[in-house]
Amino acid sequence: MTSARRILVAGGGAAGLCAAIAAAREGAQVTIIEKTDSCGKKLSMTGNGRCNLSNFEMSADAFNEDSKGRMKKWLGRFGVQQTVEFFTSLGLIIDNEDGYLYPITGQATSVVNVLVKECERLGVTFVYNEQLKKILPIGSDGAPCFKVITSKNEYEADRVILATGGLAGPKSCGATGDGYYICEQLGMKVKDTYPSLVPLLSEDETLPEKSGVRAYATVSFMIGDGVFASEYGEVQITSNGISGIPVMQASGLVAQHLSKNRPVTATINFFPYYDNDQFEQLIDKMLNLPGDRRLEDLLSGFCNSNINEMILRRMKLSGSMKAKNVGANMLKCILNTYRDVRIEISGVSDYKKAQVTRGGISLGDLSDELMYNKMPGVYVVGELCDVDGRCGGYNLQWAWSSGYIAGEAASCL
Repeated sequence: MTSARRILVAGGGAAGLCAAIAAAREGAQVTIIEKTDSCGKKLSMTGNGRCNLSNFEMSADAFNEDSKGRMKKWLGRFGVQQTVEFFTSLGLIIDNEDGYLYPITGQATSVVNVLVKECERLGVTFVYNEQLKKILPIGSDGAPCFKVITSKNEYEADRVILATGGLAGPKSCGATGDGYYICEQLGMKVKDTYPSLVPLLSEDETLPEKSGVRAYATVSFMIGDGVFASEYGEVQITSNGISGIPVMQASGLVAQHLSKNRPVTATINFFPYYDNDQFEQLIDKMLNLPGDRRLEDLLSGFCNSNINEMILRRMKLSGSMKAKNVGANMLKCILNTYRDVRIEISGVSDYKKAQVTRGGISLGDLSDELMYNKMPGVYVVGELCDVDGRCGGYNLQWAWSSGYIAGEAASCL
């Protein structure tokens, strides 16, 4: 009689828990080693505590360039529909909010709870407060087997699934990126890592003194005259930079360019829904408003007052000045500025504020089952891989997809 395959999962986050369940459902004997005192810490905080599980608009195009080619196949194997069915099998009801999928409870802790309870039901062993230190292959006769050394103990396993996560959230969930070092020890290539889905910093002295100014706008990112990313949505302008989903979507790319000393400029268009002719007509209407108005009064119904102050400060004009004294040409210049507010980006916020890590283990080292090509029996999943997606459930979908695919593959006899 063949004994159950021993599988060790390093990391009790989203991908690790999913991998453990997939393997245990196939009859494997699974152990999760988690370096903190509980599983799913980062998962419990995602989506502002609501947990955006996935997105019905799921597409390979929503992920980083180096992963797009293979993401379509992975999503085809375990995509949105499989994710919904998976969580339904755990007793979690999914709510569809305009394509964004959330637990109907509105609590990310519910997601963690059903994953942990399913692991317990399947007999998965949990080991807490132990950090992975080394993986040594000890198999013979073509049968892979590994000695796994942690900060406290040694274990033997037939298969090892690395789900230790990236660098995002060091304070909130204990992320240290130690998985990269382990993978390098085994010979894997680690691509440069950067904070992603993170606010951007600027030393622009004209930024609003009050943080949290929000406006719907298109924000484009440029090197010289070339635009490398452009997003629409609610942009947040702070006293030390810019944030909001449109900014965070491009932040990983911005971080890469800045690391190579390429100067990046953000240009914000606060009137993206007007074409040139329509905006010219709008300017004409503004110039023909009746009454003897000050600049701050003229602009009060045009845009957010803090943005108005920022633009007048850039133009070195006082809001108390009379519009008629400024002149029609200068007024046109002021109003046109709202479609091209340029902010030099000086840096990105650190990993403490990042939602994911850009970069990681090269996908060229991994098979379609996420197994390390040069060491059969070792799998790499989740944020540890060189995969990062947009805001909106894409990164969690990668966690579910990679975890389940690897867990199922590792358990096959």
